[in-house]
Amino acid sequence: MSRQGPVRSPLGQERREALIRAAYSHIASKGFEGLRLRDVAAEAGIDHSTLHHYFATKQDLVTAVVDYATRQFWTVERPQGGAGDRLRYQLTRLADMIVERPEVHIVVRELDLRARRDAEVRAVVASREEGWRASLTELFETGSADGAWAEGVDPVAAVELVIATVKGASLHPDLAVDVLQQLGRLLVGSEPGPAQGTA
Repeated sequence: MSRQGPVRSPLGQERREALIRAAYSHIASKGFEGLRLRDVAAEAGIDHSTLHHYFATKQDLVTAVVDYATRQFWTVERPQGGAGDRLRYQLTRLADMIVERPEVHIVVRELDLRARRDAEVRAVVASREEGWRASLTELFETGSADGAWAEGVDPVAAVELVIATVKGASLHPDLAVDVLQQLGRLLVGSEPGPAQGTA
């Protein structure tokens, strides 16, 4: 459990969110190594000495940024159709996000890089990524049982292939749409019918 200050008032919550957005912005523009608490506090309009009333440690702030970034990937919409349709929908949505909101992916990739050298960040990132991995695992297992995938597709390896390809494509927004569409064509056993559009 992270140690966060007892901020419960609307004003306190507003300032806390301002700090999260400022830290997110700093990571997007300067990388994780450019994250300085004093600069974050200044951008949020908060005195540096009071920042720890909202986040007891820098790690607490980083955890909040991870949550802020990963929430942007959430969706309550469930596409119609089989496993292949659902995979295409996910890949299309992710490609659109890479093009339209590249800063989200920059922040997440910066956190991935930091996680390789920082066990605390690694644990936070891994725990938030687990939901995506579990969702893909369920999707590929269902599709495997239904014969949705191209011949030779291994469901376990396919999960990691999707994750790795999305992360790689996020570094190249100009190629992301073509790359993720191609991935869908390689994994899905047959092309969508005429009524199968992209959302």
